[in-house]
Amino acid sequence: MSAKLKVNLLRYTPDAEKLIASAAKLCYSPVGVDKIEDKLTDENTNKFLDMLMSMGHESPIEHVSFTFAVEGVSRVLTHQLVRHRIGCSYSQQSQRYVKLDQFEYIIPPAIECIPKAKEKFINAMEEDQKTYNELTNILFESHYDTYIEDGCSHKEAKRLAEKKAIEDARYIFPNACETKIVFTMNARALFNFFKHRCCNRAQWEIRELATEMLKQVKSIAPTLFKYSGPNCLNNPCPEGNMTCGKIKEVREKFSRL
Repeated sequence: MSAKLKVNLLRYTPDAEKLIASAAKLCYSPVGVDKIEDKLTDENTNKFLDMLMSMGHESPIEHVSFTFAVEGVSRVLTHQLVRHRIGCSYSQQSQRYVKLDQFEYIIPPAIECIPKAKEKFINAMEEDQKTYNELTNILFESHYDTYIEDGCSHKEAKRLAEKKAIEDARYIFPNACETKIVFTMNARALFNFFKHRCCNRAQWEIRELATEMLKQVKSIAPTLFKYSGPNCLNNPCPEGNMTCGKIKEVREKFSRL
């Protein structure tokens, strides 16, 4: 069963932009945060934050964070996602503890659009599920008998045997296997994530995720993320000979986001 991307911005720091402005102003103020915040209106907060972001002064933005719940993504994507380590936290669905009686999978667009390729892909996924089920049953019976011999009750032997069975049977699952993950990134980590993963040269699936994430955080903190996106959004493309050559189209796309 194929799965579709689902991105949900679960939580975020309240009044994120005002918090950043307050923290940044404190560095150069003789008064405390309470008095700074009393003088911050929406208008001067946005003006100050816009100046801060245009100057690339990023350390104060680490004070705010955003938590996402993502479903309908592959293990290919999450292997890339968790490489973003600084200012990030992850909680992913475990294949060791969760038995997948019918796993979902991600079909790459290049395969989806070719009927013959799609048919072969789906057949492979169905065969993986069948093998997983068979392996789970074989391993369960073996482990169950061992636990019974060791003196476990029927209930306990069944529980332990199933856990041990799916722990090893999961090795049959492909990279396409759908997974679910909750993760939190502070704003500076998000800036870095968007620079790398919104780029046309990023892998298609994580690029779709990054673009949707950017869209959602911009709706919450538009001034903070005004200049966020791929590296070429505000500067020349850093990819050299590896550039996609579509800087104009990229800038137009993200200006409308």
